[in-house]
Amino acid sequence: MGSDPLPTPVKNVTDRTSNPFGMRPPYDRSDPDDHVAAFGYGDANADFHVIGDHPGVHGGAATGIPFTGSDSGRAIDEVCREVGFASGPLDRPELDNCYWSYIHMCSLPGGRSPTEEEYAECERYFDAELRAINAHILLPIGERATDHVLREYTTQRGRLDLDMDRLHATEIRGRGFMVVPIKTPAGWVDTDRDRLVSRLEAILASDYRQTKGVATMVG
Repeated sequence: MGSDPLPTPVKNVTDRTSNPFGMRPPYDRSDPDDHVAAFGYGDANADFHVIGDHPGVHGGAATGIPFTGSDSGRAIDEVCREVGFASGPLDRPELDNCYWSYIHMCSLPGGRSPTEEEYAECERYFDAELRAINAHILLPIGERATDHVLREYTTQRGRLDLDMDRLHATEIRGRGFMVVPIKTPAGWVDTDRDRLVSRLEAILASDYRQTKGVATMVG
């Protein structure tokens, strides 16, 4: 997939914040009181795309919105608020220039982790949404999301050890965008939060849009 061009950048015209592209989950295995999935959420024309793992890790089964209803989600929300991406209520924040989604959007019983087959079932939905958003900066959270983004959308995975302590809040440049991996918040220690905020503030202060090439290639 590393040589495939992303779509030519166009403005997404939609007034929908949750599931703006009308995704339909491939299955429903959720608990009775949970939402079927935590659909992609936020600004469909965002330059920053925050990518989590699944609702059982980062929250959203009870709300249908990624990064809500969990300690890990709250930590991501707080960082987004500090740099100006998020405002408004915690259970349904208003996002500006930022989009939230999961590589596996479906809610599973008891918040369990997806099987390899279940990840594979959701992969095409995540891929379609990532390409539709076509953000400048991808921010995968945790080992699974970081591995997936680097492996599927860049040529960098084989050159990098998946050491999240080392990769956290660093810049990995491709020909089409920049990847900034994030340790899952449950493992944050010492200055991890401040490092992430500082990195995002530095990117926002730069001409980060030049990460998009004319051909908009990844790798």
